[in-house]
Amino acid sequence: MSTFTRTDTSVVSRWWWTIDRLTLVSVVVIAALGAILVLAASPAVANRIGLESFHFVHRHFIFLPMALMVMIGTSLLTPRGVRRLALLVFVGAIVAMIAVLLVGVETKGATRWLSIAGFSLQPSEFIKPSFAVVAAWMFSAQKLDEDVPGYAIAIFLFVTVVGLLLLQPDFGMSIVISCVWAVQFFIAGLPLVLVGAIALLFILGGFGAYLSFDHVRSRIDRFLDPVGGKGYQVEKSLDAFENGGLFGRGPGEGRVKEVLPDAHTDFILAVAGEEFGLLLCLLIVILFAFIVLRGFSRVFKDSDFFVMVAVVGLLTQFALQAIINIASTTNLIPPKGMTLPFISYGGSSTLALALGMGMVLALTRVRHGHGGHR
Repeated sequence: MSTFTRTDTSVVSRWWWTIDRLTLVSVVVIAALGAILVLAASPAVANRIGLESFHFVHRHFIFLPMALMVMIGTSLLTPRGVRRLALLVFVGAIVAMIAVLLVGVETKGATRWLSIAGFSLQPSEFIKPSFAVVAAWMFSAQKLDEDVPGYAIAIFLFVTVVGLLLLQPDFGMSIVISCVWAVQFFIAGLPLVLVGAIALLFILGGFGAYLSFDHVRSRIDRFLDPVGGKGYQVEKSLDAFENGGLFGRGPGEGRVKEVLPDAHTDFILAVAGEEFGLLLCLLIVILFAFIVLRGFSRVFKDSDFFVMVAVVGLLTQFALQAIINIASTTNLIPPKGMTLPFISYGGSSTLALALGMGMVLALTRVRHGHGGHR
């Protein structure tokens, strides 16, 4: 790649000189750390549930190259191409989410997955990046032309998506999508009165979920209980961080993965903390923060309103997912089953995150004549 010159007009050369290479490298580093941690955490989990030791490792190393190809391929697109791809993925994900309610596989009281050729697909993961871009498209369309009912369409799509998520039920995913949509709507010029109304609606929705869903009420009650508030997985996770200390016990020396059911997914940071110590955990947090802050700094220089709203939505979603996972693992919020981006095992999550980050890279590419980016 370094042999490309700026006068080279090939597609790959133009991509290399216009892409945000620091963000690209940061994502690849996070994915590499994730591969190491899945290799460390998943064999013990696989053995405990009667699978071949490297069952999850083999699958992760199938999905990871696919995800990197999705990210690179998506980053080659123009903003118009990103909109078209997002619409196609959004429609497909909506159809798949309806199919989930009819023929989906139930796991732990929730129906969120489709079984395809031996692999589990979670359509709602693909809703997150695609809906962020489609919503930005609608918000920007009305901003540029008041005759276009972009706000009304965005509200209708939001209600549809959240309604399908609550039927699964997936309250945590509903919160993430709602927060991202609200941030985008605010940037699009939502009046402060309506901002307050939406905030009140979210609060009432949270209270309603507490009353309606037993698993939500159970997690919140355990979190708020000053005596026995920590659930089993959170308690073991905190023990792992304490045992790991600053430098960790060493690769393969951790014990938390032998007792944590979700050591390779939702609680993989606990494995990192125990085996590699606080320093690796801080490096992971710094990489996440760098990607988000760098993305914001680049897109706020862009003159294209659609690009700004879409990238803000995608990065907010990326940051929220990381924050929720880390906060759940460290008992800062009630536990929520959400993967750590590009670190946790999970095919649907990894592919959807790669799609979203590919869109960010595509939209933040340098395009002269449009505020530096377009």
